[in-house]
Amino acid sequence: MKCRFCKTELTHLFIDLFNSPASNSFLSKEELNEPETYFPLKVFTCPKCFLVQIDEYKKTEDIFSHQYAYFSSYSSAWLAHAKKYTEMMMGRFGYNENSQIIEIASNDGYLLQYFKEKKVPVLGVEPAKNTSDVAKQKGIESINEFFGTKLAKEMVSKNIKADLLIGNNVLAHVPDIVDFVTGLKLVLKDDGVITMEFPHLMQLIENNQFDTIYHEHFSYLSLHTVKKIFESQKLEIFDVDEISTHGGSIRIYAKHREDTNKEISKNVGLLLEKENHKGITDLNYYRHFTEKALQIKLALTTFLLDKKNERKRVAAYGAAAKGNTLLNYCGIKSDLIEYVVDANPHKQNKFLPGSHIPVVDEQFLKNHIPDYVLILPWNLKEEISEQLSYIRNWNGKFVTAIPVLEIF
Repeated sequence: MKCRFCKTELTHLFIDLFNSPASNSFLSKEELNEPETYFPLKVFTCPKCFLVQIDEYKKTEDIFSHQYAYFSSYSSAWLAHAKKYTEMMMGRFGYNENSQIIEIASNDGYLLQYFKEKKVPVLGVEPAKNTSDVAKQKGIESINEFFGTKLAKEMVSKNIKADLLIGNNVLAHVPDIVDFVTGLKLVLKDDGVITMEFPHLMQLIENNQFDTIYHEHFSYLSLHTVKKIFESQKLEIFDVDEISTHGGSIRIYAKHREDTNKEISKNVGLLLEKENHKGITDLNYYRHFTEKALQIKLALTTFLLDKKNERKRVAAYGAAAKGNTLLNYCGIKSDLIEYVVDANPHKQNKFLPGSHIPVVDEQFLKNHIPDYVLILPWNLKEEISEQLSYIRNWNGKFVTAIPVLEIF
């Protein structure tokens, strides 16, 4: 296997989470009696460009299928983040009815709806038909295809180019990251701005976030490496924000290298310096991640076994992809966690891949009265614990497993 950016041979193992089904391949009751496909979940560090990456065992076309289960609008925190971003970008760059906003991986229109409210023309690019159909119902024009150089050329031939080109949590999802960034270069107007948000590799390592590793995520990204990839396609990062979403992400701002009207912010150099101080360009920084994951596995399984022996009832909240990585790596099934609650009706009445834990609605939890609720999307623990605060009425407690086991 070679690095998907610099083509260096990959021999440095970052972590092996063993075999796992695709994290969003939820099962119907009938499918429980059928064979389930597992794929290796092994991640490597490139010793040259330090791109952390998984091999493409699970094909992208299979993951983002007709019935893709993730809908962004079911998280109130994520909607608030999208609205705040819209207002910030409008204020900073002055977009108006003569601008063109394009979002790649626009999902169900969770973000573009806020630009549309401000009368700014918007266009979404979303490969999953069921989510893009929801966006279209909101009046958001959407192209139902994967983005890359091929689609970018087709868009340019139709005179579709962006003043603002957005990609939230998509850069890590593309198997050919160079082709994707080449497409960004093509679709961006001469004075346009690209913003990309993605989980920060430094936060993943520092906070033991191994559960964010799954087959949809082909790359795990630092500013150091993303800067190199963008520069290879004559794009320049002129600003960067560290943001709290998904347990610690960064938002980059990029422009054409030829565009001299945008000053390079000191934020870029400061974050590069912080990464270097941590050791992001030293292979030793990546060597002990497997041991950190094992400690979380031992702590969580011990907790669940102890509660089972005490005849306590444990439920989970959030049928998130990261939760499926955690459960499958730990070998947890429905004998230890009876069910998982999720607000998304597209996941309810189905079963988690691998663990086969049933997905139910919140009313089921209220009727069931568990002793503990394990919050699987730990990055939303404040939002979820507030939403479910009523479990305190029966002395229920919350649990998170990452970065360390916490009961509260």
